[in-house]
Amino acid sequence: MDTDHPLRHALPPLLFAGVCFATLDATAKYLVVEHTLFVVVWARYAGQMLVVTPIAWHQRGHGFWRTKHLRMQLARSLCLVIATMCFFGSLRFLPLAEATAITFLAPMFAIVLSKAVLGEVPTMSRWISAIAGFIGILLLARPGSAVFQPAAALLVLAAISNAMYQLLTRKLPNDTPHTTLFYSGLVGTVALSAMVPFTPFPVSFSYTDVFFLVLLGTLAGLGHGMLIGAFVRAPASLLAPFMYIQMLWATLYGYLVFGHLPDKVSALGMAIIVASGVGLVVHERRLRGSAG
Repeated sequence: MDTDHPLRHALPPLLFAGVCFATLDATAKYLVVEHTLFVVVWARYAGQMLVVTPIAWHQRGHGFWRTKHLRMQLARSLCLVIATMCFFGSLRFLPLAEATAITFLAPMFAIVLSKAVLGEVPTMSRWISAIAGFIGILLLARPGSAVFQPAAALLVLAAISNAMYQLLTRKLPNDTPHTTLFYSGLVGTVALSAMVPFTPFPVSFSYTDVFFLVLLGTLAGLGHGMLIGAFVRAPASLLAPFMYIQMLWATLYGYLVFGHLPDKVSALGMAIIVASGVGLVVHERRLRGSAG
């Protein structure tokens, strides 16, 4: 296969998805300072459902919601809700760039959990990548750093939940991407909406609050939609290294909006996490190419 052709068509939506997700995270960090975590997470999932449901319906017809793996879809989507709540909760206390970098450890945790979930035995190169990623997180969460506080535990839990979400997604070979996208938002929307009557909401919202809460859900829907579009056009192994560009956007938002830049040691930790992920993807692509 000529990899230039699929990459040329898949890269624009993938990069746009990264911008959406980085903007989503910056918006969430802004909102959780003034609003409860529940309100912010609920707005994120409710908005995503409003965006992705018409897309899935248009692409797959009225049966877009049918799945052959309902329990698996519900379980993976619940993992995504837990990851979102932990990540957004941590953003009230932690810098955006470093928090984003730690969540990118999800593929490393997926390596560790792959045998228990999928029955796969990790290769030596995968273990090396996971260890390198762990070294990166130690540099980020070292004593005296901005991440060295209890809220960092939420980021680790978010990364583990995201890893489970990724592994369970791989066990859905018979469901279309648009069906999977629909369920990714459904569980969070239904579960959180059911709790709305029992959760205190602010008496009133300002126009600014309403704008950013709507923006939150819109960005989630657009980001996931673009991500699905990218992976439909090109293999995941080809696109994975470009997903780390999102950290550049997170760093930029962290500086422009919140006035924070990672120090040199934290930047080194972030670079190690990126290098371990990209290096593993490139290595495994070469192995598959030589095997073919």
